[in-house]
Amino acid sequence: MQKARQERGFAMDGPELSRQELMILKDMEQDLCADRLLDRRLRTLRRGVRPWTSPGSWSRRHRAGLYTGVLGVACAILLVYAVATSSPPLIWAFAAVWVFTLIRLIRLAIGWCRTHDIGP
Repeated sequence: MQKARQERGFAMDGPELSRQELMILKDMEQDLCADRLLDRRLRTLRRGVRPWTSPGSWSRRHRAGLYTGVLGVACAILLVYAVATSSPPLIWAFAAVWVFTLIRLIRLAIGWCRTHDIGP
């Protein structure tokens, strides 16, 4: 039996598993194999376009970057006008747009870190 396991690549150091443990392990493997999404993820462990993402997720991410860029440009324009005119409404408008731009940048950074497997 040990030789059969070694041939299949299941060499194990230590004591053998009991029948009950083997049955529990077999049940767990069957439950995991029944999950098609998990099975596909495990079979296609590669970077790049992931097969479990929806086709629109790529355009959604890039659209979010575009919106963040537009907010950044609007923020810069408002900053220039607010400094030039010292108008309180322009200063408040700049502050509001700056906060939204910062939130969008943080969300983009978090999304980028998730797709590039960075973090704990």
